[in-house]
Amino acid sequence: MSFGADLEKFEQRTTDKMQRAVRKIAFGVFKSVIRMSPVDTGRFRGNWQPAIGIVPSGTLETVDPIGNVVMAKVAGVTGRIEIGDVIYMVNNLPYAERLEDGWSGQAPNGMVRLTVQRFIPIVDAVVAQVART
Repeated sequence: MSFGADLEKFEQRTTDKMQRAVRKIAFGVFKSVIRMSPVDTGRFRGNWQPAIGIVPSGTLETVDPIGNVVMAKVAGVTGRIEIGDVIYMVNNLPYAERLEDGWSGQAPNGMVRLTVQRFIPIVDAVVAQVART
C-alpha cells in the first residue's frame, strides 16, 4: 500500500471516529437535559425539540413522562448530525425558563445549566469510548 493510500485510510478512520463522537456527545447532552427535566404531567419533558440547522418553534401536545418519545426523536436527529452542523434542543413552553431557574423542587438547579457543567465529563467519556474502537 502506498503512503498516499495509508493517509487516505487514516483520514477516513479519523473522520468516522469524529462523526461518531459528535453524535454521541450530542445524544449524551440532550439525554441529560431530558432526564433531569421535572415531571408533573409529562408535557414539559415531551416538549424538548431537537433539530439540525433550525431552531424549532411552537409547542407540542406530546405528553411523555418517561421521556421515551422524545429520546427516540433525539436519537433520530443526533444520528443524522454531520461534522460542522449546528444543532438545537429547545423547549418552547411558556414556563420552561421558570423550571430552568429552579421553580420546580424536582429540578431546583435547572437542567440545562447542570448539563453544561457536566459537558466536559460527557465529552471525555465519549472520546475514551470512541478511541477504543
